[in-house]
This record gives sequence, structure tokens and C-alpha cells, in this order.
Amino acid sequence: MKERKSTGTASFLQGAAMLSAATIIVKIIGAIYKIPLLGVIGEDGYGYFNTAYDIYSVLLMISTTGLPVAMSRMISEAQALNQPSQIQKIFSVSLKVFLCIGIVGSLGMLLFCRQLSVLQTTFDTSWAAIAVLAPSVFFICIISAFRGFFQGQSNMAPTSISQVFEALCKLFIGMACALLVMKVTGDPTLGAGGAILGVTVGCVVSALYLWRCYRKASCDLPSGGAVKSTRATVRQLLLIAVPITLGAAGLQIINMVDTMVYMRRLTGVLHFTQEYTEDIKGVYNFCQTIFNLPCAIITTITISIIPAITRHLALNNAPEARRAETSAMRLTGLIAMPCAFGLMSLAEPIMILLGRSGQYLDLYGTIMLYLGATVIFNSIVLVSNAMMQAHGDVTTPVINLIIGGVVKVIANFFLVANPDLHIAGAAIGTLICYAVITVLNGIAIVRRRIFDPGCLKTLFKPLLAGLLMGAVTYMAYGFLASALGSAKLACLAAMAVAVVVYAILVYALRIITYDDCMLLPGGEKLAKILHAEKK
Repeated sequence: MKERKSTGTASFLQGAAMLSAATIIVKIIGAIYKIPLLGVIGEDGYGYFNTAYDIYSVLLMISTTGLPVAMSRMISEAQALNQPSQIQKIFSVSLKVFLCIGIVGSLGMLLFCRQLSVLQTTFDTSWAAIAVLAPSVFFICIISAFRGFFQGQSNMAPTSISQVFEALCKLFIGMACALLVMKVTGDPTLGAGGAILGVTVGCVVSALYLWRCYRKASCDLPSGGAVKSTRATVRQLLLIAVPITLGAAGLQIINMVDTMVYMRRLTGVLHFTQEYTEDIKGVYNFCQTIFNLPCAIITTITISIIPAITRHLALNNAPEARRAETSAMRLTGLIAMPCAFGLMSLAEPIMILLGRSGQYLDLYGTIMLYLGATVIFNSIVLVSNAMMQAHGDVTTPVINLIIGGVVKVIANFFLVANPDLHIAGAAIGTLICYAVITVLNGIAIVRRRIFDPGCLKTLFKPLLAGLLMGAVTYMAYGFLASALGSAKLACLAAMAVAVVVYAILVYALRIITYDDCMLLPGGEKLAKILHAEKK
């Protein structure tokens, strides 16, 4: 039992580590792509680019949120019960469903690109980016089916590598097309379309790579074990996927409505010009790009934790399921807290480091401050939702997400109309949204005992370490900025101070446990260095 326990937890953490590494690489490539892209296509073009992405995200959520989770849970359970033939059945059924959704989504974006642009921003300036991005919905559906197949078996390598392929295509092809189109036409509308072409090509390349991986893996997969009928498989798939998809779609639609509301409040109540409104929306979108980095890393934990918990529950191994949940929550805290307090303490300096300057610099810093705080709540929401879904409760996360989304729209309706806040009010609304969802999830976990609420206590020490690190970093930057005379150098030096301080606090507070150490090479020596005691 001991060996099995260690193997199960190690599999989860190794999968999370692999996906996290790929995510960091992808985000670095994305930064290399998006940061200079702003200079290539301008604030207006960057706004058009992100408007297309907002619409794409809605269709993407509808297409790929519920079904991969359902696939992952069902395949993990079938693998635990030694039913390889059922794994093939689940994949075959899921792929057909994905293909239908992908065709409808792509045609919808392509045929109604101008209408969608007007619906989102009141202007048709994003039509080219939306049209060029349309085929990606079809290919991302195929990609999601393949990834669900591998993730359900806790094989995160194909997913990780395919993500890097996507990012590289986006960087080289997207940037080349953006530069070419802007040189030839000088039109930011067409420039945004050229920039986004790399995303579509990346999806095609990723789909081809995953198809090749699947062909090899399916040949190695043995046959045998109980096989459910197609009707029963489809029924189980939809029972899990539909509530999650409805929740994701509901939240994304609420986000679209939210964008429509604050854009109209900016132009209607505050009487901002179209150009100024598009510019500050581009500022907000850029800050969201930075905000999404730590959240994307946390998402890798959720991808790994669902099949891990499902596998243990299928084998009636509740203690090991609790161990995986505790490890996931502790890992979430270790990543989210330094990211959140780091962004808050260096909000404006980070923007300067990334090349932001001029009249919008204060706005960049203000938005980043609020979004930095949001990282904490969003991370807890992501992981707690995954745990509830792994335990078979797919309804509670949906309801809580929709409630939080409605609160966000209401908050932004009033906050964005405040001339002292304007677009920064949208960031405050996002913070309120995820704080509300965090509280609702906590209430549901405690009241219904969906999983052991004790694992939430593992967040306290990382929270304390992050808070202290943020305070030291803030003071260090002030001193270094005066001493060095360069905001960029001071920011880099303050970030180095933050890393050292947080490492010392992790050691002093003994946040990393003995079991965590034993999952790493040289675990015994590391445990002695960190004074991690065996429980």
C-alpha cells in the first residue's frame, strides 16, 4: 500500500510539474510575442486582437471545458478498473461530439465575424482577427479530445509538447504576418488579423502532433475489460460535461456582457472617445495577459488532480485521495501567493520593465495592483472547483461561478462609471467576483463535506510567507530605485530579493513537507536540509 500511495501522489505531482514547465515556456514565448506585438500593431490593433480572443474564448469554453474534464474522469476510472477497451470507447464517442461542436463554432465565428465584433465593442474593427481565428475552434476541439485521452491516463507529455508547438507557431508566424501586413497596409484591423493567424496555424500543427501520438498510444493499449454501450457512454459523458459546459458558457457569456457594459459605460456615461476607449481597453487587456500567467500555472494542477483523485476514489482509497488534495492545495499556495504579492508590490515597476510608459503608466499600475490580489482568489477557485468535480459534484462550481459573474457585471456597472476609476473599475469587479466565488466554494465544501476542508489550512503558511515577501520587496524597490537611478534595474534587483526572501521563508516556516521531498530526486537529503519531519 505504501508503494502504491507514493506512486499515485508522485504521478500527480510529476504531471503537474511537467505541465507547469510547459506553461512557463509557453508564457515566456507568449510574452516575447505579445509585448512587442503591442508596438507593431499599436494600442488599437492590440485591442482588436484581444476582442477576437474574447469571442474565441467563449466558443472555446463551450467547446472544450466540460468534455475534457468528463473524458479525464471517465478514462481515469476505466484505467483504475483495468478496462482498456472502455478507454477506446470513451475516446471514440468524445471525438465525434468534439467534431460536431468544432464545425458549428468555426462556422459561427467565420460567418458572423462583423456582427460579433459590433456586439462585443460596438465597432466592427475586429472583424479580420475574428475571421482568421475562426478555424482554430475546430482544431482546438480535436486537440481537446486527444489531450483528454492522455490526461485521463496521467500522461501529460503530449499535452505539454503540443502546447509548446502552438506557442512557437504563434510567435514566428503570427509576428511575421503582423509585421508584413502593417508594412504593406498600415491598417491595425488587418494587422491584428495577421497577428492572430499564427494561433490558427499553431492549432493545426498541435492537432497533427497529437494525432501522431495517439496512433502510437492506441496501438500499445491492450484490449479487454468491461465495455459499456455507446448509449451508456454518451449518457455518462454528458451527465458530467453538460453542467460544467453550461457553467463555463454562462460565465463566458457574462464576461462578454460585462465587456459590453463597461465599454458602453465608458463611451456613454463618461463620454470617452472611441480612440481613448480602445486604448484603455488595450491597457486592461495587457494587464490581463500578465494576470493570466500564474493562473495558467495553477490550471496545470487542476488538470493533473482530477484524474488522480478519480483514480483513488474508484479504488475506494479515500486516504490517498485526501493526500492528493492536500498536496494540490499546498502547491497552489506555494505558487499563487508569491505571484500575487509580487505583482501587488511591484505593480507599476513591472509595467516599466515590460516597456510601458507615458500617460497610461499609472493606469497600468493601478489595474495590475487589483489583478495581483485577484490571483489568490482565482487560484483557490480553480483548484477547489477541480476537486469538487473529481468527487462528482459538477453542479456546485457551476452555480457559484455564475453567481460570481453576475456580481461582477453589477459591480462593474457602477465602478466603471466612476470617472476616477473608469477601466480600473473592471479590475476591481474581477477581484470582487472571485472573492465571492471563493467564499461560496468554501461554504459548500464545509457544509456538504465534498472533500476534507482541512486541506485549506495548508494555505496559511504560504499566505504568510507571500505577505512578508511582498512587504520586503516593496521596501527594497524603493531603496534600490533611489540607489540605482533606474526603475528597470531596481525592479530586476527587487525581484531577485523577492525570490531569496520567499525561499528563506519557505525554509523557516517549513512549508514543504517530508512527503513532498520524497517525490524528488535526493529526497532524503533535501528533507534533512529543510528539516522536513516525517509524519
